[in-house]
Amino acid sequence: MAHHLLSVSKRNGIAYVGLNRPDKYNALNFKLFKEIDSCIKSLAKDKTLTAVVLFGEGGNFSSGLDVKSVMSSPFDAVRLLFKWLPGNANLAQRVSIGWRRLPVPVIAVMEGICYGGGMQIVLGADIRIAAPDCKMSIMEAKWGLVPDMAGLAGLRELMPKDQAVMLTMSADILSAEQAKSLNLITAIEAEPMAAATALAAKLSNTSPDANAAIKSSINRNWSASIRQLLSRESWYQVRLLLGKNRVIAAKRQGKDPQKSYSNRQAGW
Repeated sequence: MAHHLLSVSKRNGIAYVGLNRPDKYNALNFKLFKEIDSCIKSLAKDKTLTAVVLFGEGGNFSSGLDVKSVMSSPFDAVRLLFKWLPGNANLAQRVSIGWRRLPVPVIAVMEGICYGGGMQIVLGADIRIAAPDCKMSIMEAKWGLVPDMAGLAGLRELMPKDQAVMLTMSADILSAEQAKSLNLITAIEAEPMAAATALAAKLSNTSPDANAAIKSSINRNWSASIRQLLSRESWYQVRLLLGKNRVIAAKRQGKDPQKSYSNRQAGW
């Protein structure tokens, strides 16, 4: 699928994906939903991918849903929300939860405004880096709606339930400092794109197998039982010990992987 409302490039294994409707503050219309979904599916097939940096063109991440555009076509609204089974993700949900399902770290760069659906998308990222003047809001309640783009999957891992209830019901607009104090974002940086690029490069220098296993393990085990956690941790570790990328990663760090493993076995 050709991308007209996304800017997509790749450098040194890192994919840079930008929402590209700057004249509309990167508001989400049906076509942009489709392109994000298609992009995620394409990235999932890229075996050379090491990280994703997600951002908004023109100095804003996203103003949220382009309500006028989406509601102008009842058929598009149905396609946005339709799912075959209740537990499946529909198109609106896949543009958020899809980033969680990629086997590489996804870093969101937040500048300008990040409201409603835009906030739901960045909640699907693993790490959120915001500019000092970024404004953000879980805004759906303002329009009499419930957030329904799977952002809750990330939100429930970031903060206590009462804080999530307050933010979601009030639709308050938060400053970057307020959001950081609530754990809604990971960091505040004067140059968030530069910080995200540096972090993506740093994470790309480790084992992609380990990164994939760590991401999957944390996401799947965060609310799992202890027995499930222990089982999955052991399974991932065995796979990593048998894989070649562990050796490559150790060499990148300037260590002898066989010696490191022997030391570990000796209890070092």
